[in-house]
Amino acid sequence: MTAGSAPEATPGLARDPAPAGRTAGQEALDPVRRARAWLSRAVEPGSAELYRYVARLGPVEAVRRIRAGQAPASVTALAAGRRDEDQVERDLALARQAGIRLVVPEDPEWPSWVLLAMEGTVTRGVPDLAPPLALWVRGARKLDELTDRAVAIVGARGATHYGEHVATDLAYRLASRGWTVVSGGAFGIDAAAHTGALSADGVTAAVIAGGLDRPYPAGNVRLFDRIAESGLLLSEWPPGCAPQRHRFLIRNRLIAGLVGGTVVVEAGARSGARQTARRTRELGRPVMAVPGPVTSAMSVGSHQLIRAGEARIVANAAEVLEEVGRIGEDLAPSAESQPSIDDELDPVSRRVLDGVPARAAVSPERIARAAGVEVAAVIRCLPALELVGLVESMHGAWRLTPAARGRSAAGES
Repeated sequence: MTAGSAPEATPGLARDPAPAGRTAGQEALDPVRRARAWLSRAVEPGSAELYRYVARLGPVEAVRRIRAGQAPASVTALAAGRRDEDQVERDLALARQAGIRLVVPEDPEWPSWVLLAMEGTVTRGVPDLAPPLALWVRGARKLDELTDRAVAIVGARGATHYGEHVATDLAYRLASRGWTVVSGGAFGIDAAAHTGALSADGVTAAVIAGGLDRPYPAGNVRLFDRIAESGLLLSEWPPGCAPQRHRFLIRNRLIAGLVGGTVVVEAGARSGARQTARRTRELGRPVMAVPGPVTSAMSVGSHQLIRAGEARIVANAAEVLEEVGRIGEDLAPSAESQPSIDDELDPVSRRVLDGVPARAAVSPERIARAAGVEVAAVIRCLPALELVGLVESMHGAWRLTPAARGRSAAGES
């Protein structure tokens, strides 16, 4: 642009006449929103270099320079193959038709607080864990409210009945406590987690690796509709974008970035759930794993996370909340065994009881030999054991009662 000439128009950023009902604040955001809409199609998400560039110049100027070939070569290369495309109008129109809105960092509902950890990775130079530049959203809930208390439940697509049961139960109980359950909308563990939260009339969010106008997998379309009614569907890609394989890995970092912690219910040795766990760990947030049968290939990944010290074992929602909840508010109760009459016995009485046979009644002398105590101690203890229903007398001889036989069998097991 020569000195004194009119400013060059940035493709895709021209402002439409304001629709009726639009506020002045929304109108002022239009160029910014359009710039971020263009970036969401032009560049694959997660680049720390692009995030820094946009943060330094602002989205409108960053887009202008990228389109004009004036950005650093490394930034321009990120938009290679799409730099000359301008589908902003089409993307926004498709979004409106599908009930999708574009949420940007300049909006009041942007979840700035929860995304701080991802911003920290940009400062540390992590190349591919940057926060989103914008999010395409379907659903009426506010994004910041939904992510205030959120936990991810992820796992294998080819889940077992055991895994689906655990995921459903965890999600149900977490949602019942007011926590948002976040997952990826896939078959298996993801679908079970979303379904469990919905069954509790709770809130759940699905993070999709493609356009929300055709969320993947198509077989979960009814589930996606239910999620959008009370929660949110989220994507970094505009309408029409296909769920390409590499996008699932990019998506997994966003799942980790939006939650307070991640639970891996089932995962194979090379499961994408393990990548979500790694991203969660890189963000400094707790990773949890549910153990499964040692014979199950679907639990190999979970067991490896636990063995490597990369995940804490959890067995129920209370233990999950102890990891991700607020200090002092979400402690899991200690596991306690049922009290037993044995707990009230002194050591000598317990030895005498161990020396009493289960079937054939015997004399105190034989009990003393079996227990390794004096006969006088046996004679002193037997009446007290009879009073609490552990032994019975048969004409001066003694044996265990049926209730005590059950106690003996349980102890042996």
